[in-house]
Amino acid sequence: MNLVLLGPPGAGKGTQAKLLEDSRSLVKLSTGDMLRAAVAAGTELGRKAGDIMERGELVPDDLVIKLIAERIDAKGGVKGFILDGFPRTIAQAEALDRLLKERHKRLDRVIVMEVDDDALVERIAGRFACADCGEGYHDLYKMPKVPGVCDRCGGTQFVRRRDDNEAVVRSRLKAYHAQTEPLIDYYTRQGKVRAVDGMADIATVQEEIDQALESAGA
Repeated sequence: MNLVLLGPPGAGKGTQAKLLEDSRSLVKLSTGDMLRAAVAAGTELGRKAGDIMERGELVPDDLVIKLIAERIDAKGGVKGFILDGFPRTIAQAEALDRLLKERHKRLDRVIVMEVDDDALVERIAGRFACADCGEGYHDLYKMPKVPGVCDRCGGTQFVRRRDDNEAVVRSRLKAYHAQTEPLIDYYTRQGKVRAVDGMADIATVQEEIDQALESAGA
């Protein structure tokens, strides 16, 4: 089973990808994670990507595709994967289709996590995390049980991402609507899209995704 998770920043793709990893033994392919790992490992692709990233430029599609190919082919290949953060454009989707076809693979489902922009801004702008273990919290929806103390590790230091503010989030949403939303039509024409309510609670979203995958014979 090979999947793509689509949805704007903060829709919960990472959370659901982790749940799918655990429940279905799929491999999460996050392009951001793969880029950072390749740079840290000093591979040929990592060095090229690192030089580009240091200049503040976007890593070109062909390098990202090569990273995905390396990961899919590693150690005899993966049995199934979840792509999170890729593709973002039609050109990337077409390149991914070519890559999979060369390996006699295909995408089985594209899960679209639908959200309301205003509600999403509220969700993201309220996020913060434990500086020690990374446990996530929210000003409105999930405060520590003991104020100022992490539920998971007992840490007392918390951090917020600098880009978790309304202006930045709305800018990212604008980019998503312009560049990534066209992928929904692209994959709908292939009969692969299933939409879920990304504003529901985590368990409900997980259940909707499971139902979408069952319809694909997963």
